[in-house]
Amino acid sequence: MSPEIFTILALVVIFAIATFLPINMGALAFVAAFVVGTLSVGMSTEEILGGFPSGLVLTLIGVTYLFAIAQNNGTVDLLVRGAVRLVGGHVAAIPWIMFFVTALLTAIGALSPAAVAIIAPIALTFAARHGISPLLMGMMVIHGAQGGGFSPLSVYGVTVNKIVADEGLPNSSVAVFLGSLFFNLAIALVLFFVLGGRSLLGRKVQAEAVPHTERAHGIVVRGHGAEPGPAVGGGSGDDDAGQAHTPDRPQPVRLEQVLTLIGLVTVAVLALAFKLDIGFVAITVAVVLALFSAQQHKGAVSQISWSTILLIAGVLTFVFVLQEAGTIDYIGKGVTGLGAPLLIALLLAYIGGVVSAFASSTAIIGVAISLAVPFLLAGDIGAVGVVVALSVASTIVDVSPFSTNGALVLANAQDVDRDRFYKQILAYAGIVVAVGPLLAWLVFVVPGWL
Repeated sequence: MSPEIFTILALVVIFAIATFLPINMGALAFVAAFVVGTLSVGMSTEEILGGFPSGLVLTLIGVTYLFAIAQNNGTVDLLVRGAVRLVGGHVAAIPWIMFFVTALLTAIGALSPAAVAIIAPIALTFAARHGISPLLMGMMVIHGAQGGGFSPLSVYGVTVNKIVADEGLPNSSVAVFLGSLFFNLAIALVLFFVLGGRSLLGRKVQAEAVPHTERAHGIVVRGHGAEPGPAVGGGSGDDDAGQAHTPDRPQPVRLEQVLTLIGLVTVAVLALAFKLDIGFVAITVAVVLALFSAQQHKGAVSQISWSTILLIAGVLTFVFVLQEAGTIDYIGKGVTGLGAPLLIALLLAYIGGVVSAFASSTAIIGVAISLAVPFLLAGDIGAVGVVVALSVASTIVDVSPFSTNGALVLANAQDVDRDRFYKQILAYAGIVVAVGPLLAWLVFVVPGWL
């Protein structure tokens, strides 16, 4: 059996196992990289490790460590409460506040499941108290997380930009970020009016009634997704994870929170304006913040999403083996041979969307873009548009109840018939999977072809 076919079969096996069994896909990918690389491709261990994305791993550690500290010291709650006060407590604005706050969290480096785990309990508490559709509120949170998820500071953004740079494709960092943001914003706008947003206009709620979480929400990645896990270093361990609380009075802003806000701005400025390494900058700011309250943040390291880091590092290492085996070129030549770049792009978008509804979006993005590289380099179709379309198509389906984000919304819904709510989420996810990749293709790929 040729190395190209062997690696393709290994890739199928990885996704199949991770879809049906609670085994981290990254661990499976490391095993596949070792077995396939040594037995079929003839690579040494040192050569295989040459594909280990050390820079990306440092970035993920830095940003998730910093975000864990911001989560523990209440800075996230501060941002949410402040945002609600800015809109004067208008009920119709609250779903949009949740959308943009979640987008902000992922844009500054929070993992999408972490941002949803924090904001979903707050948002769904509002929904239950003020007669807002829980489906509307939950989906606004998820689409917000996906909308901000491709900033140059985010996990998705860093992953896509690294692949694009390594493959010599045109820089698409701004296009991917804005494309995802406005695409998800458009979906949110449709949802707002379809799911009863118009009836919320004119209603108001006191800003002081904003619920806040007293503890962090951990994320444990299992197989194709993640689930809420025990939090570390975030308040009492007696409450259920994700439970929302209403303070008796507005909480004063503490010096630690001010310093954290300054730290987040510092990371953005140094990384974007001065082009310093995001990972080193983020971990430096996190350590400085930890020095001010070492005891409080001693558990923050445990809150780094090691499972997601394992996932991304393993998949990208295996993608490197795919490249060394010639699999990417092999598939690229076959795809190019179809002679229909538009059809190829649409097919890859649907593959990314369908598989991502059950498997890891981050892993799918890496694989889909890598498979598209050969025909993108041929110049027969706009590379930037295809990268944006594949990125969007592989992430908007995270509304599925089988994905991390969808499961978090389902788990945190209040005062609902859970079976009925599950079916509502599943039906909406089916629509997104069926229509989303096509819309992404029409919006981002077709205009570049014309």
